[in-house]
Amino acid sequence: MKKIHYLVVLAKIGHFARAAEACHISQPTLSSAIQHLEEELGVKLIQRGQRFIGLTPEGEKILVHAQRLVADWEALKQEAALCKQQLTGTLRIGAIPTTLAVEPLLTAAYRNAYPNLRFQLFSQCAEQIIRRLDEFELDFGLTYLEDPRLQGFKVLPLYQERHVLLARQAELAEFSVPLDWQTAAQLPLCLLTPNMQNRQLLDAAFRNAGVKPNIVVETDAVFSMYAHVRCAGLFAIVPHSLLSLIEMRQEVSAIPLHPVLTRQIGLIARQQNLELPIQQAAWQIAAGLNLQSRFDALIDFIY
Repeated sequence: MKKIHYLVVLAKIGHFARAAEACHISQPTLSSAIQHLEEELGVKLIQRGQRFIGLTPEGEKILVHAQRLVADWEALKQEAALCKQQLTGTLRIGAIPTTLAVEPLLTAAYRNAYPNLRFQLFSQCAEQIIRRLDEFELDFGLTYLEDPRLQGFKVLPLYQERHVLLARQAELAEFSVPLDWQTAAQLPLCLLTPNMQNRQLLDAAFRNAGVKPNIVVETDAVFSMYAHVRCAGLFAIVPHSLLSLIEMRQEVSAIPLHPVLTRQIGLIARQQNLELPIQQAAWQIAAGLNLQSRFDALIDFIY
């Protein structure tokens, strides 16, 4: 299993020295292990030169099985730990940036149930999440569910996302509640970059309203939007879940937008016959969270 694990890590990193470092072994040990694996399988896996070139065509095929074996081996170890009532391991979650407020709610619930769990959280676009799930590099994805690329994935709806206009409180007195998209388009806006799904959703809303937004700043960081609202006098449009992370006191406040723009957010995972115990437990815990009421209460507070 160690040799198979080394192959998976080397294929992912694409560099002998860095792969050895990631496996906490020396480079000669890694090279020797891969050579022994090739001898055992009777097939050449690695294209060798002065540096790592890549996998052979046979190696690419075997890598798919190796990734599954590594995942199954982790499941076996977790099942053994579960038999001792000590569920351990690392849960790897890829999340689109606008779900930032959801991540601590999930990890807190998981740790309350299983204190020995560890987590790796990755802020990524939906395309990266789907690819990494397919390659067994993630356990869950947290993303928009109205995506045709999710066919064949296991899906768990968590809440309906709604959008609000974020602004300095002193500048909100002149606006009516809720605010229409035509008025929002005239304001100096800070929005996410065009490659991000949330921005594409907002672009569609402005098109439906027949207006072109006045975009002053584009960023790929959610808290950069908040900073530009608070410190640069700009306006931002954000999912209402993010209000739970924003200081909504004297400086910054929010106005709901009309017509209401919603999108369903949830967990996705690979469909597989043998699920890791850590995945089964985490899925069940997430299904019991009432995130919709928690986030909708933030909008009710605005009204």
